[in-house]
Amino acid sequence: MKKIAILGLSVLGLVLLVACGSAPGASQSGSDKGNTIGKTVKIGVNMELSGAYAAPGNAEKNAIQLATDEINAKGGIGGKQIELVVKDNKTDNGEVATVVSNLTNNDKVAAIIGPMSSGGTLAATPNVTKAQVPLITPTGTNDSLTYKNDKVQPYIFRTIFPDAFQGKVIANYIEKSLNAKKVLVYYDNSSDYARGILKTFKANYKGTIVDTLSYQAGDKDFQAALTKVKNKSFDAIAVIGYYAEGGLITKQAREMGITQPIVGGDGISDPTYTALAGNAATNVHYVAGFSTKAPFNETTKKFIDAYQKAYNEEPSAFAACAYDAVYMIKQAAESGKVENSVALAKALGNVKGLVGATGTIDIDKHHNPVKSAVMVKLEEGKEVAAEIVK
Repeated sequence: MKKIAILGLSVLGLVLLVACGSAPGASQSGSDKGNTIGKTVKIGVNMELSGAYAAPGNAEKNAIQLATDEINAKGGIGGKQIELVVKDNKTDNGEVATVVSNLTNNDKVAAIIGPMSSGGTLAATPNVTKAQVPLITPTGTNDSLTYKNDKVQPYIFRTIFPDAFQGKVIANYIEKSLNAKKVLVYYDNSSDYARGILKTFKANYKGTIVDTLSYQAGDKDFQAALTKVKNKSFDAIAVIGYYAEGGLITKQAREMGITQPIVGGDGISDPTYTALAGNAATNVHYVAGFSTKAPFNETTKKFIDAYQKAYNEEPSAFAACAYDAVYMIKQAAESGKVENSVALAKALGNVKGLVGATGTIDIDKHHNPVKSAVMVKLEEGKEVAAEIVK
């Protein structure tokens, strides 16, 4: 709220000025409708197409395009074609904010899909909130993205489960399925995503954490840290971070003779992880929102076939979550009289029973999807098993 330094305003005028300045959800222009949905449904794509997260970012972009092509071929959303406006945020949070401003103010999109990361989504939140345009992050898992300081973020949604759920799944799996009483933790302390999962993992794991190691995004040599702990007594390693460092940690750990199970979050559910780790990705388990070996329903199967046909590769969990984001917008936009981005945001909060590639999705009061996860097992760099977990 701006400080008012003008004397002579009437009490009534002052009250009206303050009320307008503090109205929840009101944009700076005074509009309570955000961007209008015109002859097409404009969806912005704010994605990591270059930089550190380019691999999952491009997978998500491809899946968004696939879903858009399917919907448009069947008549669009309420008879209107989807118009994608795709921009590269370069895996840079400053660029993320700039892209949001361009998409909302210049392109006048009704919704945005992306960024794919938690940090990127946090950077995007102020600008989408100001513009009153809903944003769906396919794979941003940090708990505070959608609910912060006991308040729901009105314009932020996701199709992936949050860290709180993922941390619990990892803890339960290590403790019960692997019967691991003692665990070593190795996490990316430069990542909001990894720090969030670690917090909930520690809160739920009932065994002993023998040591906690940390690294930074972009690190490549993990041998010194692994050498310090390789002779300690532990039953499993929780590697919490993204695929690039996770793949190298796995490879170097196995080369050093560390054979204990490695368990990770969905950040390593990308083909780049196995490409980096190679055959060393043995006795590896990770949480995913999707697996080609554990289809949730017929929609999952159709998505797998369509993605393979379009891009000549199996879809990752990143791709599946992005695919569902487009269909989530479709269901919301067709749920009633949705003529602008503010109405679309309200409708997104009421999505129920969406049968997607990652299962049946209900959006809860904190804008998180209520759905199942998958635990994937790798041997010699190949996915050999997957089971649906809740």
